[in-house]
This record gives sequence, C-alpha cells and structure tokens, in this order.
Amino acid sequence: MSNNTPMQEKKYKTLKEFYPFYLQEHQNTTNRILHFTGTALLGLCFITAMLFHNFIFFALIPVVGYGFAWTGHFFFEKNKPATFKYPLFSLASDFMLFGDLMMGRQPFKVK
Repeated sequence: MSNNTPMQEKKYKTLKEFYPFYLQEHQNTTNRILHFTGTALLGLCFITAMLFHNFIFFALIPVVGYGFAWTGHFFFEKNKPATFKYPLFSLASDFMLFGDLMMGRQPFKVK
C-alpha cells in the first residue's frame, strides 16, 4: 500500500533543534560571508545609533541585516530564507552563526 500524502515539513519547537536545520540552509561560502557581514554591519548600526543618538541607524538595521542575508539566499544559496517560517529562531541563529564563525566553531567554507 502506497502513501500518496506529501511529506509533512518538520516543525521546530526549540532553537536547539532548529539550529542544525539553519546550518544546512547556509552551506554556500558566499552566503555565509554575506550573513557575517550583514550581522556585523547591523551591530555597527546599533552602536552608532546609541552613541550618536542618530536613530536613522535603527531603521537601517533590518535593511542591512536582511539585505545581505537575503542576497546570499536568493543569488548564492538558491533557497528561501528560514526567516519566512521561523523569524525568531532564524534571527537568533543568525547571531549564533556569527558567533560560531568568529570563534572558529564554524568555517566560512563548508566542506
């Protein structure tokens, strides 16, 4: 007997179970570099906004962060960003990947 129902997509309930999926969606080197750059720049925007009380930099945070990340997904990784289905887990994972890349726990070039 065959089962003709489409496979159900896994639903992630915790960040710990989501992060391995996130890493699978970020295998392309250029995509990882773009994510790293976007996260670093959004951090600079935040610091600049706070230091100089120039709140236009707060408005730039999503533009910079998502601009770099989505460019990486659409043009290099060729997949749909997880942000659309898991916005909070995806945002947290962006910062986790940034930290993992900084600390050498993840490589920029996946083998």
